[in-house]
Parts: sequence; structure tokens; C-alpha cells
Amino acid sequence: MKRRSLIKAFALSATVVSMGFAWSAQAADTIKVGIMHSLSGTMAISETPLKDVALMTIDEINAKGGVLGKKLEPVVVDPASNWPLFAEKARQLLTQDKAAVVFGCWTSVSRKSVLPVFEELNGLLFYPVQYEGEEMSPNVFYTGAAPNQQAIPAVEYLMSEDGGSAKRFFLLGTDYVYPRTTNKILRAFLHSKGVADKDIEEVYTPFGYSDYQTIVSNIKKFAAGGKTAVVSTINGDSNVPFYKELANQGIKATDIPVVAFSVGEEELRGIDTKPLVGQLAAWNYFESIDNPTNAKFVADYRAYAKAHNLPNAATVVTNDPMEATYVGIHMWAQAVEKAGTTDVDKVRAAMAGQTFNAPDGFTLTMDKTNHHLHKPVMIGEVEENGQFSVVWQTDKPVRAQPWSPYIAGNDKKPD
Repeated sequence: MKRRSLIKAFALSATVVSMGFAWSAQAADTIKVGIMHSLSGTMAISETPLKDVALMTIDEINAKGGVLGKKLEPVVVDPASNWPLFAEKARQLLTQDKAAVVFGCWTSVSRKSVLPVFEELNGLLFYPVQYEGEEMSPNVFYTGAAPNQQAIPAVEYLMSEDGGSAKRFFLLGTDYVYPRTTNKILRAFLHSKGVADKDIEEVYTPFGYSDYQTIVSNIKKFAAGGKTAVVSTINGDSNVPFYKELANQGIKATDIPVVAFSVGEEELRGIDTKPLVGQLAAWNYFESIDNPTNAKFVADYRAYAKAHNLPNAATVVTNDPMEATYVGIHMWAQAVEKAGTTDVDKVRAAMAGQTFNAPDGFTLTMDKTNHHLHKPVMIGEVEENGQFSVVWQTDKPVRAQPWSPYIAGNDKKPD
């Protein structure tokens, strides 16, 4: 009996070992891709669609045979709008899950939180959202806009006759690094254009803030001093009560134009946009752009949403950071194919000069030296249906300036 039990034990052990080898072989047949976005908390309204479009893009690549003959395997984590948790999740993706690359973050504070982890472990992060610049890491590819690809052109537009000839500027943002640094750059830019400090007001609110009654009232008072525009760097779900309060107090775009840097089609989905018609957003892509590549991108995402029963699948929209996510994943896949490996150092080298025909209607190029995309700049006006009509754009992609020339000492930094 003992001998039979021993034989059974060996047989069971062999089976387990065999299963282990089979599992390892199966795992080796995939390339793990990290997706790190807040699916809960104040930033979920903005970041959840980036997770969804990332999964759609991975499905699209896998349907065409994957990368290097292997399927991409997404590993999704939710840092829950908790900035220190982003660093923990990044470390988990790189050390435990062995992700070859990570696509993620929205806020700059989350990116700053994970940056030391990616640099320590030599991981690769693709960051898909407009940001304040003043950073350039060998471990990050920035597929969103730098200030000269969004913030500066937007303010120049507001100062132009077409944009309302604004003379005074109310800089309203969420209290963290992106709005504060962007507004530091904008204040210096406005000074260079002869705008005095008395004509610049700067106000910040916490993440998740919702009581904008007093702030909107103060905007109206400030605007009594001359032609005024609001530059909004509010992030996340606070945008909904802010825009509702603008409507409550009867502020129209013709009186006080508001240009937003973090409000797109997704953030407007939960708002009655009729009172907001004519208000502005500065991005590098809008869903309403009319070209065959974008028509396919929008149709594919709507089909994906329906097939996967996404919340409110019948009304899903695309937006700028979603396009930047889509472009980034495809560029990374192209670079891996070119390098013949997922090795970070070799993929980094292969990313230089990568191009992709993007839904924005342009062929976008990854800069050969500064890890930023060359991107077109667009100003859009809110329409009644929650979409944007493009009222101004550059005629070609603009090369990013990670280090703003309006910040002292940046002329000595590499770009």
C-alpha cells in the first residue's frame, strides 16, 4: 500500500510539474502589457476610457497576429486616484507581472510618483496626456502635448481678435503640479506680451472640489475690469460642477470665454452643454475631425464598447488622450517589431523617428531625441451635442518643447 501511495504521489507530482511547464510555456508565448489607470476615485471619469481604448488597441494588434508572433496580454491595475499607490502598482507591473511596457497615468502627480520606479527598474512608460513639460526621462515616451503644443497656442488664440482679444486672464486649476507649473509658464508668457500681474488672477481648488459658486462669482467680478478669459486646468470630475455653475450664473462664451486643457468629449457627457455652446478646449485631436482614419477609429471604439457592454455603450465618445493612447501602443508595437525584441534599451532606440497615421489626420512622428510626439494643435468650440467644432488649428504637427523658453535657465537644457 505504501509503495502504491508513493507511486501515486510521484505521478501526481509529475503531473503538477508538467502542468507547471505547460503554464510557463504558455506564459512565454505572450507579451505582458501593463495598463495603469484610475478606475475609481476622482480621476475615474477621465482615465477609465483610456483603459478601454488600450484594451481595444491590444485586441486590434492581436487580431493581426500580435507582436513578434506573440499575443499581447494586458495586465490592468487600478491605482484608484491615489498617487502613492501609482508607484506601488508600477513596481508590481514591472517586478511581479514582468510587463514589457506600461501605458498609463493621467495627472502629473501620478506620473511624478511612478517616474523613480521606472528609472530604477529601467521600465518603459507611455504617458498619453497633455502636461506641463519641465521633464524628459529616458524611461518615458510622452504622447500627449507639451505646453507649446497646447497651453501657449490656446492663450495666443484668446488674445487674438478671433479669440475675443482678451486682456485679463483668470487661471483656474486643480491644486497640483500640472496646473501650477502650466500657470507659471503662462504667467511668464503673458508678461512677455505686456500683461501685468494685476490682470492675472490665479486660483486653485482640491481634487474632487464641487462648490464653484463663489469662484464663478469672482470670475464675473474680475471680468468687470476688462475683456477676460478663463484658462481652466481643472482635472477630473470637478469639471462637471464647474461647468454647471457657469451655466447657473449665466456666463456665456461671448461674455467670458473659458478654454479648458483637461475637458474633452468624455467630461462633457454628463453635462447639459446647451448653455456652454462656444466655450473652448485646446487639444491635439477631437472626435469630430472628418477624415477616413478617424471615422474608422470612432466606429471601432463604438463597436468595441457595444461588444464589451461598456457603461453607456450607446453614447461613448473618443477624445484626445484616448487617441494618444492608441497612437502610443501602435508605435511601441512597431518599435518592438523593428528591434526584434521587447528589451527596453533596444525598443527605446527603435522608437526614435517612429511614425503613425493618426486619427487626427496627420502622420505623427516620435521625436528622435526628446521622446515627445510632434502633434498638431487645435482649438475647439463646444457644440450643443457635446462635441467640438474646430475653430483654429496648425497646418502641420508641431515639435514639442519639453523645457519652456519662458522659464529661466531652460535655454541650457537639451530638447
